[in-house]
Amino acid sequence: MSWQTIVKDNNLDASVTFFSELVERLDAEYYKPEYLNIDKLLAKGLPLGDISKTFDLQSNGSFKQIFTILNDGNDKNIPYIRSGNVGNFFIKKNDLSFISSEAHNKLKKTHTKLGDILMARKGKIGGATIITKDDGNYNSNDNVTNIKIIEGINPFYVTTFLNCKYGLNQVFRQATGNVQPWLSMKQVRGLKIVLPNELLQLKIEEIIKKANLANKKSEQEYKSAELIFLKEIGLDKHIASKLSVSVRNLSECLRDDRFDAEYWQPEYDAMEKAVSKVIQKELGEIVSVLKGVEVGSEAYDPEGKPFIRVSDFSIYGIEDVEKKISPELYEELKDKYTPKKGDVLFTKDGTIGLSYALHEEKVGILSGAFLRLKPTIKINTDYLALVLNSLYCKTQIERMSGGAIIAHLKPDSAKKIKIPLLSDAKQAEIAEKVSTAFRMRKEVKELLEKAKRAVEIFVERDEKEALSYLIS
Repeated sequence: MSWQTIVKDNNLDASVTFFSELVERLDAEYYKPEYLNIDKLLAKGLPLGDISKTFDLQSNGSFKQIFTILNDGNDKNIPYIRSGNVGNFFIKKNDLSFISSEAHNKLKKTHTKLGDILMARKGKIGGATIITKDDGNYNSNDNVTNIKIIEGINPFYVTTFLNCKYGLNQVFRQATGNVQPWLSMKQVRGLKIVLPNELLQLKIEEIIKKANLANKKSEQEYKSAELIFLKEIGLDKHIASKLSVSVRNLSECLRDDRFDAEYWQPEYDAMEKAVSKVIQKELGEIVSVLKGVEVGSEAYDPEGKPFIRVSDFSIYGIEDVEKKISPELYEELKDKYTPKKGDVLFTKDGTIGLSYALHEEKVGILSGAFLRLKPTIKINTDYLALVLNSLYCKTQIERMSGGAIIAHLKPDSAKKIKIPLLSDAKQAEIAEKVSTAFRMRKEVKELLEKAKRAVEIFVERDEKEALSYLIS
């Protein structure tokens, strides 16, 4: 019996590749039929390395040198972009780290400039971010590749191409490593970009700029909601305490079971005093808490149901879930671990303290990094999510961690977070602004999807049809 008969009788996916066509990869996954079909569509494309001016990994020195520099200075006000902050067009700002101006000036090779394109080479790879005028002169780490497109080619178009399925599939095909996927610089340089005439590139730029404007308005509306909250609890004009010494009684240390100096910083006392007149309850008093579940990487299935991790989550909700599990395992877990309408999701691992209120049930299983909060009292869930994302709650989480950047928060500690309970009317006012921010965010997503689809139509058919789609 021939192999062709076996493939046909068992409805198997198979492709034939001649020895002369093999590259450095010999794994069958690399030669899947879908990838080979994409190769044909991208045959007329140019390697990314050919359309960029500077494309070497911009290292600032050894790991030890960089680590030392990052801890220079105290005025940590320069955004420091990591791999988790890039992808999907715009910088993910709710999880930015910051470095001092002193450190920033020493790490000159990784400064961001207007029009730069950033891609993650390690971790959650795939997708690209364009640096706009408001994001210039940030800094980034060595897991983020900074691409500077040559004059005459539109960086907004290239960013869109890298975010559409023909850019993403190339990245996923080239990536090595399972638990921590990564790309070499050679692989990044080799990504094929199919370029249209200037008109389509400019039309794509218009859409991305429109989406960027809506995105900024969404961020401003959300910040406006948080400012109302901070003003109501007395923290809108809060100035950090300059005191460096705090004297505590032994009884206080025994009560909180904390004897480390970090926990008793005067700044925490000052913030608590500012909010003391506001009615508050601990989180565990106003919600029931359910944990997510860990399934292990061996349970991942490329054709299964979404397995939601912290990297798929932000204050705007669940987006672009990367990992999946088998339908059978999903059926086994869904009753207990599927996010439900009315839940407030809260991250306790990785990026801690991100929160979002669900207004519809989601298909998928929550990883063990999440807590599902179900209100047991009358409280607006959008308001609760905003409070958990606020400076006030983040400071409490920082205190629980002893001032360190922690990777884990125990559920019992999360239950002790103090939640200010404002009037129903004020909660509704804040929640309305949050809802407006989310509606704008939805508009952003629709614009970006339209731009990506136009690029895909151009690759699959022609430029005329892509332009027709954009104006329809």
